[in-house]
Amino acid sequence: MAAAPRRPDSRGMTLSTLVLAAAVLAWLMIMLVPMLRARGDLQVMVGNRDNLPAGSPLVGRADRAAKNMLENLVLFVALAVAVGGHNPARAELGAEVFVAARLAYWPIYLAGIPFLRTAAWLAGTIGLAVLASAAL
Repeated sequence: MAAAPRRPDSRGMTLSTLVLAAAVLAWLMIMLVPMLRARGDLQVMVGNRDNLPAGSPLVGRADRAAKNMLENLVLFVALAVAVGGHNPARAELGAEVFVAARLAYWPIYLAGIPFLRTAAWLAGTIGLAVLASAAL
């Protein structure tokens, strides 16, 4: 009789699930910028966007947060690939810290809270460092 397939440890998300979560978060951040800039006007959003209204400070913060997420997403995905299964528990810990920090970073940045924003960014950077250490 064949042994029953082993179920994966369900204590946390897998690395690939966390990469997917980070990609979805980046997509949401990117999509928010034109929605804010168009001020919810569907005609502006589906049009050519030739004459967009001037952006508010919130639009500027949303745009900078999205660009920062893209910069960090490149590092995150590269490190996730570099891990290659060497130390999955550490990799998942680093990825969890990164994703949680980026989830916190976004609304903090949109709210314009400078020092807390930097602390959330630093937490995400620590997550990247833990993830990188899993590849060693």
